[in-house]
Amino acid sequence: MSSTKIEVGYNSKIEGDVIVTKADAVLNWFRKNSLWPMPMGLACCAIELMAAGASRFDISRFGSEVMRFSPRQSDLMIVAGTVTYKMAIALRRIYDQMAEPKWVIAMGACASTGGMYRSYAVLQGVDRIVPVNVYVAGCPPRPEALLDALMKMQNQVAKTPLIRTHKTPKPDALAGAHDA
Repeated sequence: MSSTKIEVGYNSKIEGDVIVTKADAVLNWFRKNSLWPMPMGLACCAIELMAAGASRFDISRFGSEVMRFSPRQSDLMIVAGTVTYKMAIALRRIYDQMAEPKWVIAMGACASTGGMYRSYAVLQGVDRIVPVNVYVAGCPPRPEALLDALMKMQNQVAKTPLIRTHKTPKPDALAGAHDA
């Protein structure tokens, strides 16, 4: 065995045939390479989200090919499209059902800011009801932009401590929403 020490990153070292690292670094490496998206395709951005999963763009290269339509089996919500107040109630309920730790990507101008719809029925940014980690610009954004956001999300996940201390904002934007 050689006694050469090589820095791998995140305070990891290879000493002969043994890798020495921190548990946080290993668990975050697992998390970052196995994000399971919960697709919330609400408008035209959903088509671009579907294209990102196709063979041309291949979201599986980043460990996110397992699209889960059950909130209890996913840890990354991708909100793609226009969020109306009526849909915002369901979106918040699904977000609350996701297990911790959980992350959110707002995909497109409509999810980020309400887009061109300045009406009483459209939520002016999904960040009013759920905390957003990464925003994707465009109307609709290209699949490459979503993949770039996914890589940014992976970098955030890799640096996240195992015990998160943030608090989820109260759904104050839903205060005036109708239950009908």
